[in-house]
Amino acid sequence: MEQTLKKLGIEPLNAGTFDGSWSKVSSGTQISTSSPINGAELAKIATSTDEDYERVIAAASDCFKQWRTYPAPKRGDVVREIGDALRDNKQALGELVTIEMGKILPEGLGEVQEAIDIADFAVGLSRQLYGNTMHSERAQHRMYEQWHPLGNVGVITAFNFPVAVWAWNAMIAAVCGDTVVWKPSEVTPLCAIAVTKIVGEVAKHHGFPALFTLLTGDGPAIGQRMAADRRFPLISATGSCRMGRSVGETVAKRLGRSLLELGGNNAVIVLDDADLELVVRAVLFGAVGTAGQRCTTTRRLIVHNTVLDKVTKRLVEAYKQVPIGNPLESSTLMGPLVNEQAVKAYQQAVARVAAEGGEILYGGRLVEGAASSLYVMPTLVKANAGMDLLKEETFAPILYIVGVDSIEEAIAVQNGVDQGLSSAIFTSDLRKAERFLSHAGSDCGIANVNIGTSGAEIGGAFGGEKDTGGGREAGSDSWKAYMRRQTNTVNWGSDLPLAQGIKFG
Repeated sequence: MEQTLKKLGIEPLNAGTFDGSWSKVSSGTQISTSSPINGAELAKIATSTDEDYERVIAAASDCFKQWRTYPAPKRGDVVREIGDALRDNKQALGELVTIEMGKILPEGLGEVQEAIDIADFAVGLSRQLYGNTMHSERAQHRMYEQWHPLGNVGVITAFNFPVAVWAWNAMIAAVCGDTVVWKPSEVTPLCAIAVTKIVGEVAKHHGFPALFTLLTGDGPAIGQRMAADRRFPLISATGSCRMGRSVGETVAKRLGRSLLELGGNNAVIVLDDADLELVVRAVLFGAVGTAGQRCTTTRRLIVHNTVLDKVTKRLVEAYKQVPIGNPLESSTLMGPLVNEQAVKAYQQAVARVAAEGGEILYGGRLVEGAASSLYVMPTLVKANAGMDLLKEETFAPILYIVGVDSIEEAIAVQNGVDQGLSSAIFTSDLRKAERFLSHAGSDCGIANVNIGTSGAEIGGAFGGEKDTGGGREAGSDSWKAYMRRQTNTVNWGSDLPLAQGIKFG
């Protein structure tokens, strides 16, 4: 752990504010971060003060005035170098994600690769910020649309993807001509500090030291302040539905924009003609990966009753073989939960199973003899569609299995929750697959066939509907969220006709 921190320039005491240069570490308020692997303290971080906040916003605003005039393809060149810098530091950054957050090392490395991938995507995008042209009804007039940078984009991220989610926003915002102010989770501040050190050097080299800035706090205060601040035309926030409602309402009151990526209560439907080998592998990763702490984690398994016993038996056997332990070790498939609060939520959900008519088939307890108290058993629950637990998102490795008699019933159960992020169906029947993907099928932002709910690629727009917030990040036309659209009409004639044929004067 010490070697990884040293490689990334992490000190025992770190400044948590970056405005183009790092603030001096003071004796003011500090937070400590520890590893869920064994509970060891990693470092302390000096949090941002009110003065720091104003200084960061001022620096980002000044930088924006210059950055927006830099040609978009040149902005792409800067982002290309950022992608290369992330490549050079992939191993150490991936290790830090694992050390500070607790996901297994392949997932930590995969998260950094996702940041690299979105940088590559953004480089190409820098030459594709297209507008439309259209024919005017007035003679000798030309009409077109163009897109302009927004300004300071505030990015508030959660603990579970402490590198990738920032990159989804920051790389695209940067090529769009925006500056980015980052408020990371107080649970994983070292990842944010390490990334800011890496990308800050590239931006500084090109003369834009405040292109990516950082504010660190202990709790929601800074994020709330950003949401209320008119100097942020866009706030992109990732986290719980409760947090998203607070951010969304605050931003809406000042008529700003918010891009919300909130909770997921994702389901996999298994029909009677499904390939069960694929099902078990996909569900195992979807439900157990990141110890159930992904927004796309599979939380509900909706199985046709004719294969319910078969699927359940296979999953119980698979769960028994999941190696739980130190996520830095190559043999481990599931590491710890992130903190005691997450363990408490897991235990509370488990305690409610029997009272709501469910049955624990496997797991439901802490791992004995583990390196810390944050290791839990992945848990399988035989459930019924009426259980209140199925409508809630517990950020832990708990999978509820429900039997159904038809695809119509399965879709109704899947859609019968407030969240709408990711969904999947396993079937060999093309008609049933297309039924699931139709307007009368899944109501989620992501709908997959014969793959699980987890593991999105950056080429497709990521996000969900209903209480998931409606935001879209990464691929497709998500870049439009980071820009403002302008319609232009040019009269190149000598007359002044009015639209709709209006005669005036």
